[in-house]
Amino acid sequence: CLGTSILTDSDSFQDVVVKIERPTYRKPFLGGFKNRITGVEFHNAGSQTIPKTRPDKGIQLFCRETQTVFEKNKPQQTKNTTSTQMTKIGLYVSNMTDKLVSPGKYLTAEEYHKRRLEAVIVLQTYFRCWHAINVVQNLREEKRLRLAWEAQEELRKKKEKEEKLRREHERRLNPKTKEDFELLYHALELWKQEETERINRTLTGAERKAAFCGLLEQEAQLITSIGRHKLNADEENQQKATLRFLAKCAQPKRWKAYDGKITEMDTQYTLRARELFEIYRSISMNDIPKDERTDVLLTLRRTVKEHECKLTWEIVELIDREVDLMSREVKECNLEGLRKRICTLFLQYIKTPKFNPEVARILKVPPDPLKLYKNVNFCHSCENYLPSTEFPVPANSRTIGRCRLCCKLDNEARQREAFLKHKLILENLRKSEADYQDDAKIVFLVQHQDLQYMIENIWGCQSALSACSDLYELVMVRWDKQREWSPWNTILLTKDEADAHLRLCNLQEAYEAAFIHRIKHKHIRAKNYFAQIPAMASFLHRSDNQANAN
Repeated sequence: CLGTSILTDSDSFQDVVVKIERPTYRKPFLGGFKNRITGVEFHNAGSQTIPKTRPDKGIQLFCRETQTVFEKNKPQQTKNTTSTQMTKIGLYVSNMTDKLVSPGKYLTAEEYHKRRLEAVIVLQTYFRCWHAINVVQNLREEKRLRLAWEAQEELRKKKEKEEKLRREHERRLNPKTKEDFELLYHALELWKQEETERINRTLTGAERKAAFCGLLEQEAQLITSIGRHKLNADEENQQKATLRFLAKCAQPKRWKAYDGKITEMDTQYTLRARELFEIYRSISMNDIPKDERTDVLLTLRRTVKEHECKLTWEIVELIDREVDLMSREVKECNLEGLRKRICTLFLQYIKTPKFNPEVARILKVPPDPLKLYKNVNFCHSCENYLPSTEFPVPANSRTIGRCRLCCKLDNEARQREAFLKHKLILENLRKSEADYQDDAKIVFLVQHQDLQYMIENIWGCQSALSACSDLYELVMVRWDKQREWSPWNTILLTKDEADAHLRLCNLQEAYEAAFIHRIKHKHIRAKNYFAQIPAMASFLHRSDNQANAN
C-alpha cells in the first residue's frame, strides 16, 4: 500500500491509500525516449487489468471457436524508368556498337527432351565405363591378394610339414619323453609287420624259418638299443624332474588381487627351500674349480650340521672325505661316485619335512600314514598299492584295471601302439571347450582310448569333408556350436575346415541334406556305444531332452 494526499478544495488535502498490485509477469518494453540534457529515460507504459475469472462449475468445457490465418504472397518489383533514342532529322545516333541478333532454330519440346536424353546416355556411358574399370581393378587386387595369401599359406604349411618331419626324425634319433619311445616302438612294430609280410610272400620252408630267426634277432637288437636310449633319457629326465621339484618348493606364495595384479610373498619356509635349492644346484654342477667346490661343500656342511641325526652325520662324513681327496689331488673321474652319493643323500635331506617344511605340501607320499588309506587302489598286474591318479580309467570301464606303468609295458611288449596323435586331438578339444566357458563336462570324462575308438571306428580316421587322413591336421569340434560337445555332437575336420565350420550360422543351409544325414548317422552310432557307459547315460538323456525342446 502507498499513502498519498490529493487536493479536494482550494485549500484542503485528503489522504488516500492507494493499493498497488505487483504484476506476476514482466511487462514488455514498448519503447520510449531520453532527455539529452538531463539524461532521464522515459518509457512508454501500458496497463492491463487482470481478467475476470469465470466461476468453476466442476465441468470441463471446450471451445469450438478457431482462428484461421490468411496469408497472401504477391511478388513486387521496383520501377526502373528507361528511355531509347532513334536517329531522326537533326539527330544522329551511331550504330557502331549495335549487335545484330538473328533468331536461331526453334526447338520443340520433343526435340529438347530428346537431346537431354542423349546427353544423359552419354554421361551414363562414361560413368559405367569408369565404374567397370574400378570394379575390374578391385577384382584384380583381390585376386592378387588371394593368390599371395594362398602362396603364403602353402609355404607355411610346407614349412610346418618339414618342421614336423624334422621333429619326428629328431625324436626318433634322440628320444627323451614317453611319447618319443611310443613312436619308436610303433615304428618297430610297423617294420616288423612289413618284414613278416615280405618273408611270408617270398620265402617258404627252411628259408622262411631262418628268415624269421634273423628277424627275431634284429628285433631283439633294436629293443636293446631302444632300452639303452631309455636309460639315458630316464637319467636326464630324473635330474630335470628333481630340479623342477625343488624350484616348485622354492616358489613364493602368489595370489591375484581384485585389480588383477599378482602379489608375491616369501615365508620362512620358502626362503629355507630356496636356500637348499641353490646349494643342491651348486653341488650338482660339474667342471667347477676346486676352490669353488670346496666353498660349496663347506656351505653344505654348515647347513646340514644344524640338525643332528644319522643322515646328516653321513653327509658330513662324505663331505670331509671328498675335501680330503681333493686336497690329495685325486682325479675328477674317481670322485664321481662319491659326489653322486652326496647329492643323493642331500636330496633325501631336502625331501624330509623336518628339515624342509615347505616340501610337505608337494610330496606324493604324505608324511601322515593315515592319508595313504584314501584314494589308494591295488594293481593286480604289478601287485602294488598306488594312488588313484596312477590308474587310467576309460569312460567305458566298470572296474579299476592295471596301473599306467603296467599298461605301458604291455603296450611296448604287444600292440606297440602310438597314442600321441589321439592325445593331441583330445588336448586341443579340451582347450577349445574351455574357451566356450559354458561349464562343459563330457569332454573331460572322455579319455584318449575313447577318442581313439571314435576316430578309428566311427569317423574312419579321416575328415568328414575332405577325407584328409593326416591325424596331425585333424581336430574335433562341435557340430552344433550352441550345444555342449559330446560324442553325439561332434565332427572330425581339418583345422581350416573347423574354423570355417564354426563360423556358420545355419547348418541346414550350409550343408546338403545327404551330408547332414551321414553326420547324424555317425552321431547315432556314437550314442549307441556310449549309452552303455553309466557315467554317460545321464548326459545322453539330458541332451535328448534339449533336442526335443528345441
